[in-house]
Amino acid sequence: MSIPGNLLTTAMAVMPHREVDRALAAALSLDVPFWPQLPLLSYYEDMYVQASEHFPGIVPDMEKRSIRFSMDRFTAELEEALAHFEEPEYFDISETYSVVYHRFLKMDLSERPAVRGQLEGPISFGLNVVDQNQRPILFEDTVRSFMLEFMARRINVQLNRLKAMNPNAFMFVDEPGLQYIFSALSGYDSITARQDMERFFAGIERPRGVHLCGNPDWDFLLGLDLDVLSLDVYSNGEIFVSFAKSISRFLERGGRIIWGIVPTNFEPFAKEDLKSLEARLLACWRTLEREGIDRQLLLSRSMLSPATCCLVNPDGEVTVERAFESIKALSGRLRERFRLKNEVGK
Repeated sequence: MSIPGNLLTTAMAVMPHREVDRALAAALSLDVPFWPQLPLLSYYEDMYVQASEHFPGIVPDMEKRSIRFSMDRFTAELEEALAHFEEPEYFDISETYSVVYHRFLKMDLSERPAVRGQLEGPISFGLNVVDQNQRPILFEDTVRSFMLEFMARRINVQLNRLKAMNPNAFMFVDEPGLQYIFSALSGYDSITARQDMERFFAGIERPRGVHLCGNPDWDFLLGLDLDVLSLDVYSNGEIFVSFAKSISRFLERGGRIIWGIVPTNFEPFAKEDLKSLEARLLACWRTLEREGIDRQLLLSRSMLSPATCCLVNPDGEVTVERAFESIKALSGRLRERFRLKNEVGK
């Protein structure tokens, strides 16, 4: 198994599409396809809702498009959930919770360099789902401990289904909440946060990786035993490359970086072109080269993607699809510049 490099393309999964076929066509247009998450099609297709399936204590409201949590219900349902812990299908995403996922699983993608899946991670899930007292469930010790193992099992089951499609399958753990966990959040100190994240990722099968759009503690995140890191370099590139020593250690032990460089939001996308995006990315790479990172090593362990997901553009899917086209064009431009071959990175 190997995660591709050599500036091949993939993208974030949350997409503004309301048509499954159109969304899948966009996902399949990239080198490493993925199954799209389409919350505007159905609330079941929302990443938080998909992560909540079978989680004890969850109180869904599909009409109001919200999920909440009840501690009383968690206590009552916990034993039933634990009774299913050795049943892999219990942790998979059902057809009710994603039509798109099950369409994707039926495709023959064995000839692609890789395929990719994703699931919302426990930190972000735990920060966004609140109990009857409006307290994030991340701060409840009993719930958090269960959640770390529950989400790890969900990720492992999906990863194994994707590996059956393509041996180079890998997963993103979507964790936008990672940028907040080391701030002064009441009830979740930084020492506990570090221990929990290390335990969580140790429970996930390889290849294992993280996607996020913000600025976390990069030294900590790059120091985790991860295989791939996907980030918004368009917005955060200057900060990210200032952690060159940690980036170097991550690459040296075989880690892949997915450089999210093409904006998907309408206004910033309209201000950029391939030349300006190329210049922005090359500036990041030159900084790392000056810090002693070998360019060929960096390129062989790098992929490209749009910078973020976006659901709010006035033109719906159009700018997002244009961003997909731009990342393909930028990849071709850079691969020609650096004479990279169409092969999985080493």
